[in-house]
Amino acid sequence: MDVTAIGEILIDLTQTGVNGAGVPQFSANPGGAPANAAVAAARLGAKTAFWGKVGDDAFGAYLRRVLKDNGVDASGLRTGSQPTTMAIVSVDEAGERSFQFLRGADRDICPEEVDEDAVLRTKILHFGSVSLTAGMSRSATIFAARTAHKNGGLVSYDPNYRPALWANQAEAAEWMAIPLPLVDIIKLAEEELPLLAGTADLEEGTRILEERGLSLIMVTLGGEGVFCRWKGESWHQPGVPVKVADTNGAGDTFLGAVLSRLCQRGEKPLEGLTRAELKDILAFANRAAAFTCSRSGAIPAMPALAELEGGRMP
Repeated sequence: MDVTAIGEILIDLTQTGVNGAGVPQFSANPGGAPANAAVAAARLGAKTAFWGKVGDDAFGAYLRRVLKDNGVDASGLRTGSQPTTMAIVSVDEAGERSFQFLRGADRDICPEEVDEDAVLRTKILHFGSVSLTAGMSRSATIFAARTAHKNGGLVSYDPNYRPALWANQAEAAEWMAIPLPLVDIIKLAEEELPLLAGTADLEEGTRILEERGLSLIMVTLGGEGVFCRWKGESWHQPGVPVKVADTNGAGDTFLGAVLSRLCQRGEKPLEGLTRAELKDILAFANRAAAFTCSRSGAIPAMPALAELEGGRMP
């Protein structure tokens, strides 16, 4: 397997408007950052798998089908006694989004449900911080990352900060930093850098993370692209101009694209990686994210490899 992701898969219940009586209307979209990244990588040619837990309900069956339909191995998707987790995304009159999480089955995957042999057979093990917030998923995620790390596999991490899931920012920063000694590749948003590095300065913050042992550090900057640090060098990789329809899933698409291209380099994806190669990979990933932004939805908007071949733009 190229990429195995562990963590949350859920329903994004997103407000799409109001009806004639002023009643909010919602659309049930597949979501969850690790699942999104697994789908993005699969659509771009990687062999991917996802481990997590859903409820024994219609939403759980739907999410399992979404993974399979997108070429993701869903044999590690467990069914639990709790309902499928939902994230409710509401939009106010000014267009600002607010999130409310109804946590369920995603918290309950336990270490015993992690296939240790499968961890050893994957090139890259990927996870995010939502599964570190509560429940048995915290232990399962750290177990999987530690197993991959100690056996020479690469570990990828997205410290996807969601304030509503933590008691306070200090607790979030503490737990989000715990897995860092196990991590090789990190993708974080600009606003997450201070939580892990203690500074918002891109140059200084990424240098601090590199000193802590991380190899490839990527800070996404929205439409401005990404700031990258690799082998003691740092640079800004410009984004791709696009008419934005929806930014949901863009960061996950970017990361999935990076991981898929790295896996094409062989069994040791970071070994011998040059700056020139990495710049090409980041340019590819920026284009993939731009395609996602140009269409509505997260997983439904993610591009297939054929759309990106030949340097096509959205």
